[in-house]
Amino acid sequence: MAEAFLVDAVRTPVGRRGGGLAGAHPADLGGHVIRALLARADLDPAAVDDVVFGCVDTIGPQAGDIARTAWLAAGLPEAVPGVTVDRQCGSSQQAVHFAAQAVMSETADLVVAGGVQNMSQIPIAAAMLAGQAYGFGDPFGGSAGWRDRYGSEEISQFRAADMIAAAWGIGREEMECYALTSHQRAVAAIDAGAFDAEIVPYDAVRADECPRRDTSAAKMAALKPLREGGLITAALASQIADAAAAVLVASARAVREHGLRPRALIRHLSARGDDPVLMLTAPIAATAHALRRARMTLDEIDLVEINEAFASVVLAWQRDTGADPARVNPCGGAIALGHPLGATGARLLTTLVHSLARTAGRYGLLTMCEGGGQANVTIIERI
Repeated sequence: MAEAFLVDAVRTPVGRRGGGLAGAHPADLGGHVIRALLARADLDPAAVDDVVFGCVDTIGPQAGDIARTAWLAAGLPEAVPGVTVDRQCGSSQQAVHFAAQAVMSETADLVVAGGVQNMSQIPIAAAMLAGQAYGFGDPFGGSAGWRDRYGSEEISQFRAADMIAAAWGIGREEMECYALTSHQRAVAAIDAGAFDAEIVPYDAVRADECPRRDTSAAKMAALKPLREGGLITAALASQIADAAAAVLVASARAVREHGLRPRALIRHLSARGDDPVLMLTAPIAATAHALRRARMTLDEIDLVEINEAFASVVLAWQRDTGADPARVNPCGGAIALGHPLGATGARLLTTLVHSLARTAGRYGLLTMCEGGGQANVTIIERI
């Protein structure tokens, strides 16, 4: 099978809810990283075969195929099409997978993949709530097949995070320790300039806004749980945020013909499913599956980026995989840096690509939990 190369990867800073990116139209955010990506590669935009972008809650300014809108809003050729992907939190990671699969199948040579989300403008779950105006309380309850299989159980990421903590015996203090470390790592990475090469400033926003320099174990311990009787607090969950990220995926032929200098090679890509009620555990089985298919062990992976949807998700994954915590989210994760839903997968991949270059690591693995009890896994090799 043909190989798929990651030529470059860029992102905006991640803006906090109501922060510096709150007023930016999602098409402008997406167009901003696309333009920057093509400029870095010194590539003629007309050579691009397709644009694949992830986005969740595609209503209002995120509706109408935001991948296509972002490309056009960037002033780029109308001949290049675009398509928007929704695999919930893994949408832009899946966008990269689709782009790579197009290149590996030799049906495309150059694909821009990524994602965008402005959660300040379109709140989380807005698309699900939009159905209430038409008599649908949620996406599941009206389905006889769903009801026969899963009953009327609450489908909630917050409930799922609490269920994972209970099932794996993870206490609140352990989760708060993990969350505090995430903020400390993110602040240290910002101060050391670790993100400088991957970030394309947007207007006056030049750095990630979400990490809290003044947080502490005492402040976290004082918060009330999000659910009655639960353990998960706002400090143990990913932050609502705004951002966009984009990567350029190329074939070997495109690399030669356009004089490109790839940063990494995609060694493996896959997705797996798990219990949709427990929802957030799929990265465990998905990681095992990916490593088997890639004929690798976790010890061979130099850096891991796993989305910190909740502290319990990463801690359960670490327990079951035996991953070295020092190699996992070394620059902090979504608890500190934010989780702009449809952009997060590409944001994490961008950080992984640049982190491998900065640390001279060889292999990186990216995974994340997703709505519906799913997870994607990408393994890359630095070139």
